[in-house]
Amino acid sequence: MDKKTGGIKIVATNKKAYHNYFIEETVEAGLALLGTEVKSLREGNVQMADAYASPRKGELFIEKLHISEYSHGNLQNHEPMRPRKLLLHKSEIEKLTAKAQEKGYTILPLKIYFKNHYAKVELGLGRGKKMFDKRETLRAKAVERDTDRQYRIKH
Repeated sequence: MDKKTGGIKIVATNKKAYHNYFIEETVEAGLALLGTEVKSLREGNVQMADAYASPRKGELFIEKLHISEYSHGNLQNHEPMRPRKLLLHKSEIEKLTAKAQEKGYTILPLKIYFKNHYAKVELGLGRGKKMFDKRETLRAKAVERDTDRQYRIKH
């Protein structure tokens, strides 16, 4: 997963979030990480399928983000599932938490990447999809794929 574009190296994307939620707004946040976590991220050892962000005492933390232990770490290796602090301005935190308090909204990590050597996470404010919404999305993708295929055959 080594995609480089303009000083940005994408480490992981949360495709499941786009399937299960309507993403209405995105925000870039920094991640407060330990040294072994950064090294493990650079190796691409992260799973973010069930991760979400939650407010605590005026700060935002990312929960259930699994960053595997660093392969060459020693006794000072990190705990893989520990909550990690998100680095945002106070006004951004207040804005996101106010919207997340509404029924059906969740703050989700969409992408983890390195930007100018700093670990960043793209957060999305998501509203949960119902089952029929998911089926409708899949049906629309299938129709689009078929029309593209027909267009390529004709030309």
